[in-house]
Amino acid sequence: MRTTALPQRGACSVLPRAAEERRGRDVQPTRGRDMAAAGGGAWALWWRGLTRGRASLLLRAPGPLPACRQKSSVSFLSRPDRPNLAYNKIKGKNPGVVFLPGLNSDMNGQKAVALQDFCKSLGHAFVRFDYTGCGSSDGNLQECTVGKWRMDVLSVLDELTDGPQILVGSSLGGWLMLHAAIARPEKVAALVGVAAAADYLVTTFKQLPLEVQKEIEEKGEWKLPTKHNEEGFYCLSYEFIKEAENHCLLSNPIPITCPIKLIHGMKDEDVPWQVSMQIADDVVSTDVDVILRKVGQHRMNEKDDMKLLVYTVDDLIDKLTTLA
Repeated sequence: MRTTALPQRGACSVLPRAAEERRGRDVQPTRGRDMAAAGGGAWALWWRGLTRGRASLLLRAPGPLPACRQKSSVSFLSRPDRPNLAYNKIKGKNPGVVFLPGLNSDMNGQKAVALQDFCKSLGHAFVRFDYTGCGSSDGNLQECTVGKWRMDVLSVLDELTDGPQILVGSSLGGWLMLHAAIARPEKVAALVGVAAAADYLVTTFKQLPLEVQKEIEEKGEWKLPTKHNEEGFYCLSYEFIKEAENHCLLSNPIPITCPIKLIHGMKDEDVPWQVSMQIADDVVSTDVDVILRKVGQHRMNEKDDMKLLVYTVDDLIDKLTTLA
């Protein structure tokens, strides 16, 4: 796959207009150079998956971002055979949006809250939640598996949403959103991955020297290095990794046909941006965009990253609403 960037001079793009039009404002197309001046030059590179093996590129600049709120009240989804899940839900129009957090994260992150505020401003439904053993949800984190978290996502879709949904998955959530789209194709209308980490825990483990893998198996514990906590590592059990192997998707056709947007930072030191490219190549859908932020890091929570995420979701809401 070859990609070449278009020159900025003379590039033309239109910001997502749905939000403004729904508020009754007149929004005019904006020339690329004007947007660069108005929006601080926050350019993103898009790869358009028109057909398998073919690509085209376009440039666009995200616009203003709604202010973030602090976390609000928490409700609980009771499940007779599984731990209760903490969630926050806004009722509204379809398509709804569901946010899936990353590993050892929760529903109160900046991306989740910003998207909730945005959906509320448009009158669209939104759900954010904590996986079993994480945040405010019940359960023991040490007993969790990718399979159990996959079931959490399906429980949220089945019990807390109605009609078509856009799933926004961050890191590990990007892996789980793929599984949800496979399991509930009638419910999942579109996907947005943010540094989607499909298979990545398993891939990283298998890249370790064989003697290190053997040592981890004997100890029953893997300390995965990270910059995102004080300890400097995530402690994962060997059983967790072995169970995760059952949920690997890459290197085979992935039976997902809905629109997909994959946002990834090229400075991501946790999950390389090439993972998003592989997802784009493996899914059956031909309506796939990979959006590369040249200075973006793993969490993608800088101001311009958040703008891009919000406008990407808005584009999909507008597209799905138009199709309906």
